[in-house]
Amino acid sequence: MIAADTPSLLAIHARARAWAGVMRLPFRQQRWRGQSGEQMGTGTGSSLDFQDHRAYFPGDDPRQINWQAYARTGNYSMKLYREEVRPLVDLILDVSASMFAFPDKEQRALELFAYAVEASLQTGATLRCFAIRGQTHRHIENDAVLSARWPQEVENLPADDSAPALHHVPVRAGAMRILISDLLFPADPDPMLLPLSTRSGRGIVFAPFSTEECDPRWDGNYDFIDAETTRAHEHRIDPELLTRYEDAYRRHFTLWKSAAQKHGIALARVSSTADFQKALQAEALPAGAVEM
Repeated sequence: MIAADTPSLLAIHARARAWAGVMRLPFRQQRWRGQSGEQMGTGTGSSLDFQDHRAYFPGDDPRQINWQAYARTGNYSMKLYREEVRPLVDLILDVSASMFAFPDKEQRALELFAYAVEASLQTGATLRCFAIRGQTHRHIENDAVLSARWPQEVENLPADDSAPALHHVPVRAGAMRILISDLLFPADPDPMLLPLSTRSGRGIVFAPFSTEECDPRWDGNYDFIDAETTRAHEHRIDPELLTRYEDAYRRHFTLWKSAAQKHGIALARVSSTADFQKALQAEALPAGAVEM
């Protein structure tokens, strides 16, 4: 399944910490509710960002009384400040076999996962990670992610060539929900993407892809192996068939992007050949999936 060993995964996380210092997840595009943290929330709290004032009620904290206003009016009033909260991030990694079909694609998928982890933790977000394959998902503890033990925990997920059942994942209300998946499923995008945006969630999809998929140079007889089922298929590829494949591939992702736009989800395809930062900026930056 996942070929990368523990030292390789730890090295990826080390690079991801640097990437997260340059490209941030778009936390500023959403108002948050949650535990005390560094992001601006929708309630009131004790930050330095003044929001409003109201009349004093017995039992209020006297430290928040506006004494200057009292000196002018003789009435007690309270200063209200913008609440600082800790954002919620639910990160879902698709561990279908197609995600690791090519070495460069596996590398990019693991880099995206590590980047999302580090970018969340650097912002002080409350992070929960899940691995999903078809109808089965598994929660991965953060210490297993950071210590690179998580691949062993998901190896025994049953083989399943169906689309990830995101509606089974217990995402939290108001969370930023990040899906890392190649989206190579013969499924209707609408019901699959809907769980990323319901209950005031903000959905982001990073879709790694390889040149072998988007721009193949097939010509002649080939024995193709289905990445999910390992079944072999013999095909003779001629220019006409290759053109039909390329057209179908483009239509497939046009449908996914249209569905993502409909649900207010930022979808960015990420090439596995370019430098990570350049590959992420190509679509993720204009789509609002990351910000500098």
